[in-house]
Amino acid sequence: MNQVLETIKNRRSIRNYSDKQIREEELKAIIEAATFAPSGHNCQPWYFTVIQNKKMIELMNEKIKKQMLLPSYKWANKMGESAQYHVFHKAPTVIVVSGDKKASSPLPLAGTDYYYTPLVDCAAAIENMLLAAESFGIGSCWLGLVNLFFELPEVKKLNIPDDYQPYFAVTLGYKNVVVSHQTAPKRRTGIVDYIR
Repeated sequence: MNQVLETIKNRRSIRNYSDKQIREEELKAIIEAATFAPSGHNCQPWYFTVIQNKKMIELMNEKIKKQMLLPSYKWANKMGESAQYHVFHKAPTVIVVSGDKKASSPLPLAGTDYYYTPLVDCAAAIENMLLAAESFGIGSCWLGLVNLFFELPEVKKLNIPDDYQPYFAVTLGYKNVVVSHQTAPKRRTGIVDYIR
């Protein structure tokens, strides 16, 4: 099978990591892969905050879990109450992906009818990161719950430039479980139409 397709089919969301930190050259290659994602009008609106400081990861975990207990997040209350649940699955590396606020302008790019799409562009960058990680045998997971931290004053501790809006986070670490034997969930069918 084609190596790229094999990597795509083998990738899983990993929620159990070794304590060992990933190698610097692997981290740099994963981030570089993200920067090669396609983006509208090639605006490359992403910004990456790499967190490997355990205290910072734990602070974020605690703050998010407190948010999860609020009545407005009833769907997340049980996870927030669980002593075993860790938002980042105890991964040694967390990367926050932010998008350029200027690229979110409702006005079209000067001289065109084109609108920037930073959220979509950052999603493409994240997918590149997940696939690059898998190619190294590194586990990863795309996290949305981290948005609860972005609502808090403590988000300033991440030193994200004012011009950028944090969207998601990705966890990275060596897999603490064997997942190669796990088959992917069944894919939906009836989702393709051809007009030829």
